[in-house]
Amino acid sequence: MASAGLRREARRLGSLTASGTLKALTGSPWPQSTIHQTQELPAFGSRTISTQIVRNRMKSVKSIQKITKAMKMVASSKLRAIQTKAENSRGLWQPFTALIRDVPGPEKEPKYVVIGEKGKSLLQRDSSKDISLSIGEMQKNPINFTQVSMLVDDFLKNVEFDAVRIIFNRFQSIVSFTPTVSTVLSAEVVEKESESGGQLGDLDSYEIEGSETKAEVLQNLSEFHIVCALFNACLESACSEQGARMSAMDSSSRNAGEMLDRLTLSYNRTRQASITTELSEIISGAAALTG
Repeated sequence: MASAGLRREARRLGSLTASGTLKALTGSPWPQSTIHQTQELPAFGSRTISTQIVRNRMKSVKSIQKITKAMKMVASSKLRAIQTKAENSRGLWQPFTALIRDVPGPEKEPKYVVIGEKGKSLLQRDSSKDISLSIGEMQKNPINFTQVSMLVDDFLKNVEFDAVRIIFNRFQSIVSFTPTVSTVLSAEVVEKESESGGQLGDLDSYEIEGSETKAEVLQNLSEFHIVCALFNACLESACSEQGARMSAMDSSSRNAGEMLDRLTLSYNRTRQASITTELSEIISGAAALTG
């Protein structure tokens, strides 16, 4: 309101100057130097350009801050749901570690089975010939055991292996995750290790009952072990991803808040300087009228 009144007063003084009313009121002509200075002043609206720019920037930053806060809330909600599944899935594959152990397996030329587009884009630069199978669009639907079982079934039909090394990020906290390698041996390698007296955990302490042979039991254990390990790896990686999203969106929201504080300070200073200039002009005009 005060700013609008100041603008009206300045326009009134400008109209009086242009019509020669001030000359009639004072009884003396307006000094030529003053008239020359008045004509060189910019239009009144130009003083508000900087404040308008800052105000538009503040609106933009506020909008960005709302978006980042909303994205943080979405990531937090997804993280809670996936974290519960990941904790439960650890009970599936951990018994296999005690049964067969997480041994390194034989060293051979590696072949890659890539899940997700980001890993594929990285490996295609240097190891495109070593990619045996690529599976995308894994994260579009909620991860479940049936989905991973079908994925492993497709993998077993197209890829021959002695050992499977699953590389993933194990979730520790929102700001921390650990790169982890989990190894699953094929049934043939497990049987050879067992026959040669290798250390395979508690497997040899169990007796096989029924019509199934030891090779068939090992084959079933190996396939189920891959499914359980991969299911846990997918959930752990999804937790790590959502945690990283939460951390990034929280940092973005705080940065937007700091930027908004700086813009508000700049806006207030610019507005105060504009008001001070307007008051000075009004006082100078009033002094000219009385002088």
